[in-house]
Amino acid sequence: MLQLRRAFDRVALCVILVAGFSPAGQAAATQRSIAVMDCTLIDDNASYNDADINRTQQARLELISNDLRAQLSDRQLFRVADNAGASDMIAKLSGAQDLNACNGCELQIGRKLNVERVGVCWVQKVSNLIININLRVEDVATGKAVFQRSVDIRGNTDLSWRRGMKGLVNRLADDADATR
Repeated sequence: MLQLRRAFDRVALCVILVAGFSPAGQAAATQRSIAVMDCTLIDDNASYNDADINRTQQARLELISNDLRAQLSDRQLFRVADNAGASDMIAKLSGAQDLNACNGCELQIGRKLNVERVGVCWVQKVSNLIININLRVEDVATGKAVFQRSVDIRGNTDLSWRRGMKGLVNRLADDADATR
């Protein structure tokens, strides 16, 4: 019985060591934490929108916000924080201004959520044909932008917005300084 227990302990130790030295184990240990704000919209043609267009655009913002969080987590680029711990602060700050241009309020949210990075996303819709999606990742401790890129998309569909977000995440993944 004692020999069986020792054999089991050795196997368990090997599993722990292999997991710790595997790329997945190392990635989890070195991932930075991030809070990702919901994407916002700058619509240059807002005065022409009706209620249906506004609902569709709001749904697309939610779609790509969730998609961004999922991609960052699934690709193990960051440990994505749950924003619920700062929901009152986010509601108050985003109700008064756009979080992509609020002069550091996103850093306050990051501090409240105790994360290392904060991501701010916004979509600028020039027309139904010309849209760009922007992502800025900031270091919460220093306030410096460690990543800021934009992708242009053509076409105003769920698929084009999702492809645009995927392109941004691909660029972020290629930028080791931003993710590590």
